[in-house]
Amino acid sequence: MSTLFDPVAALRVLVQNDTRFVVIGGFAAIAWGSPAITHDLDICYDRRVDNLTHLVNALKSMDARLRGAPENVPFILDERTLKMGDSFTFQTSTGSFDCLGVPAGTKGYDDLVSRSSEFPIEGMVIRFASLDDLIAMKRAAARSKDRVHLELLESLRDEINRRA
Repeated sequence: MSTLFDPVAALRVLVQNDTRFVVIGGFAAIAWGSPAITHDLDICYDRRVDNLTHLVNALKSMDARLRGAPENVPFILDERTLKMGDSFTFQTSTGSFDCLGVPAGTKGYDDLVSRSSEFPIEGMVIRFASLDDLIAMKRAAARSKDRVHLELLESLRDEINRRA
C-alpha cells in the first residue's frame, strides 16, 4: 500500500471515532513550530478498554496493516491485540501511522495529556504533547537520528520561553 502522507485525514478519522490520543513525534514538533520534516503520524493512545475499541474502529477504517511485516504474517487488529502490545507501526490509507501506548520517557497517555496543548486543525481541536515531553521522549529514545531534532526542540522551547 503506497499512499501519500495525509496526517490531517488520519486525525479526522481518529476524532470521528471518538479516540482519545495525544499527537507526539515529528508532527507534534511541527505544530509547535519546528522546521522538521516528518513522513509519519505518531500518537500516544489511551489504553483503557473503551478507547481501544475506538482506536480499532479508526484503524480499520484507514485499512491499517502492519508496516514492514510480510503480507503472509497473520495479524488480527482488535482490542485484545492492542491490549497485549504497546507500540504498533501501521501503513494506512493516510500514510505511515504509529500508535504508542507508553512512549519512551513517559508514563503514557494520562501523563502526556495532563501537560498537552490543544491546537485547531481544519475544524478540529487536537491535543499535542508539550515541548518538554517531546524533548523527554527524544532523550529517552537516544537514537542517533534524534540528536538534531532534540537540538531543534530545545532551541524552539528556549525561544518560546524567551517570548513569554
